[in-house]
Amino acid sequence: MTLLDFKFYMITDRHQTAGRPLLEVIEAAALSGISVIQFREKDLSPRKQFDLAVKVKKVTDHYGVSLMINDRVDLCLALDAAGVHLPSTGLSVGLARALVGPDKRIAVSCHSILELKQAEALGADFAVFGPIYDTPSKRSYGAALGLSVLKQAVLEVQMPFFAIGGINQSRLADIFSAGADGVAMISEISTADDIQARCRSLVQASKML
Repeated sequence: MTLLDFKFYMITDRHQTAGRPLLEVIEAAALSGISVIQFREKDLSPRKQFDLAVKVKKVTDHYGVSLMINDRVDLCLALDAAGVHLPSTGLSVGLARALVGPDKRIAVSCHSILELKQAEALGADFAVFGPIYDTPSKRSYGAALGLSVLKQAVLEVQMPFFAIGGINQSRLADIFSAGADGVAMISEISTADDIQARCRSLVQASKML
């Protein structure tokens, strides 16, 4: 089983930054204890994704933060990022592994226990599982799974996975009590009035759970 040394997986969305530049949001999070960030700006053209990701990589490298790239294996390799995050409809884990090699992490988005098991069997390093709670950004993936499904997944899957979907600080205790290895967050971090304070508070809270 892959062992992970982080509990928070920040996913970028430049449309959810309360009007601030994405790089400013990433730098604030990196300064405050978030150690892994996924670059996910899939509505940009390939060229614009590359241009922005280069700037993001400079920030994450400066602060020693691991950068995961959503979907784009080519971009992951071009930037020498820490790994690639595969959508549920993206490349297979096996093909991605053949392309990126053994040393980069491969994560997979999963929306059912069956998908978690499949990702685990194919050798993914970890998964992001949800939506656990209802949230507008995840409604296209189906109804919220709820804590009962999360608890069942913990019993059936050995691969580490992060809960996503409608998770805020008040729900951390329930998520970690259910057995998730961590949480993936977008707006809870990126729309906070004080991102540094929010990240420090989340990290501190996780140490007490």
